[in-house]
Amino acid sequence: MIIISLLLLGSLLPHLSFTASVKVGIVNGDKLWPSHSRPYMVSVQKKGKHVCSGFLISDQFAMTAAHCKTKGKLTVVAGTDNLIRRKEHVRIRVMSYYKHKPDLMVLELNERVKLNKKIKTIPIPTGQEKIKVGTMCSVAGWGELTHYGPIRLNLQEANVMIMSDEVCQRQWGKKYNASQMMCVYGEGSSCPGDTGSPLVCGNTAVSVSYFSSENNCNDPNQYNVYLKMSAFLPWIRKMTSNSN
Repeated sequence: MIIISLLLLGSLLPHLSFTASVKVGIVNGDKLWPSHSRPYMVSVQKKGKHVCSGFLISDQFAMTAAHCKTKGKLTVVAGTDNLIRRKEHVRIRVMSYYKHKPDLMVLELNERVKLNKKIKTIPIPTGQEKIKVGTMCSVAGWGELTHYGPIRLNLQEANVMIMSDEVCQRQWGKKYNASQMMCVYGEGSSCPGDTGSPLVCGNTAVSVSYFSSENNCNDPNQYNVYLKMSAFLPWIRKMTSNSN
């Protein structure tokens, strides 16, 4: 079945060079093993409930999606990959919110988080390096299994493959802006609750989850779109320079 799926995908994307087998998206992802293997991940919460995923870029700043901030204050929970194991949660209030179109947000934390083996930051790009088509990267999040379904209590992770801008443009049309976006393939996709999570290539958070299928986030035929961190570096640097 896996071989047949890859052959079908290959017939649709004749110019794509595969470097490894395709693994499914977060919807069908695997629970993290070993525990705490993504110590940069944070749960963005409102009134103690998970609303989005996010990640630490320093000991005082986290990144997520702008739409995660509605009325009311947010907190981030670090130091855990399980949403109900509260004894290991490190909860930090958000002091300031910096939004950027189309859907990026830098969260300035009320205090500097103490970094340790369970809480770490992840590097972001330093320039405009282009990631090669066919590169295998990874995603993680606590998102829903389906639209309006329950969130996952354990952080899930999966591998995805970088697609070409031409392929992404054909599928998403005017919604896709190659200068700001990139898209990935996996037999599944990011669902509500996963938004704000990073696409990690190597050891770098290269982009932030943006959108997938509008009506079915579990659609294996739709590519997930991410916002390139490199396209917003001047703004990110300006926002994070506000640190005390």
